[in-house]
Amino acid sequence: MLNRVVLMGRLVADPELKTTNTGISVTSFRIAVDRSYVKAGAERQADFFDIVAWRSSAEFVCRNFSKGSLIAIDGQLQSRQYQTKDGQNRTAIEVVADNISFTGERRDSTSAYGNYAQPSRNNDYGSQAAPAAQPQPQPEAYSAGSADDFQVMPLDDDLPF
Repeated sequence: MLNRVVLMGRLVADPELKTTNTGISVTSFRIAVDRSYVKAGAERQADFFDIVAWRSSAEFVCRNFSKGSLIAIDGQLQSRQYQTKDGQNRTAIEVVADNISFTGERRDSTSAYGNYAQPSRNNDYGSQAAPAAQPQPQPEAYSAGSADDFQVMPLDDDLPF
């Protein structure tokens, strides 16, 4: 069986760190994910997803993200049943985050994690989050170049491809 969810979106509110009765850190937050298509003459639509992060992942989110922050989530879809105060049965569907990564520019560069993804909680397989992709500086010739930096290729030569 396979149950993986990968989302990238923006937090709709500041996350709040909570602690269970046994001292485990947890946070729940919601992200808005833009749909990839727009109907002609209509505004872009977004879907909203509830996310739950535990232990060091929860602490990482609360320390480094706020409302409007762009975030990448890798996790598992989970459903649970609960009963409201007035006795109605409800179902909650949420993503339990395994890996959480920065996707936009950092506001504060003093974090202990630098520009890398936060270390995930150890799962049954002992995997850890991989470093997030680092933007590579462009070579000087590309950023300060002009059309004179290029040679015209003769069209009568045999090309090697």
